[in-house]
Amino acid sequence: MSKIESWLEKRGVKVADVAEIVLSLQQPYNGSLTVEQCEESVRAVLEKREVQYVLYTGIALDELAEKRLLPEPLQAIMERDESLYGVDETLALGITNVYGMIGLTSFGYLDKVKPGIIRQLNEKGKKIHVFLDDLVAGLAAAASARIAHGDPAAIQYHLPESL
Repeated sequence: MSKIESWLEKRGVKVADVAEIVLSLQQPYNGSLTVEQCEESVRAVLEKREVQYVLYTGIALDELAEKRLLPEPLQAIMERDESLYGVDETLALGITNVYGMIGLTSFGYLDKVKPGIIRQLNEKGKKIHVFLDDLVAGLAAAASARIAHGDPAAIQYHLPESL
């Protein structure tokens, strides 16, 4: 298991949880897709250094907020998970954009619907997941977009020899 996977698991997120969301996004377009392929895609996204840095940053901020170590007013904003804060979504877009615009539309959908582990992370409890719920949505959206871009059944358009 990679270090970033360990960080995610420490916060209650397993690659399999994210892969289930990826499968739900891509299965309507690729009926033969398996959860194992989705896990492979999630892990491929997690291998990217810029994705790791975004995850480390968001997780660290959530953990600091839980320990009440952030300066005000940031501490209060994090404790309330203020709807106008938006920095959590902005950070998550750093993951989403790794695989292009299709990831952005999937992220918007996941942020609205909050399926599976995303909903669990978003629920208020003892832990603060202001960033992590959005980061997981970004991770799932990027892994889904990666699969879509690599789908051999996707229509390929070719430019004519001359315009």
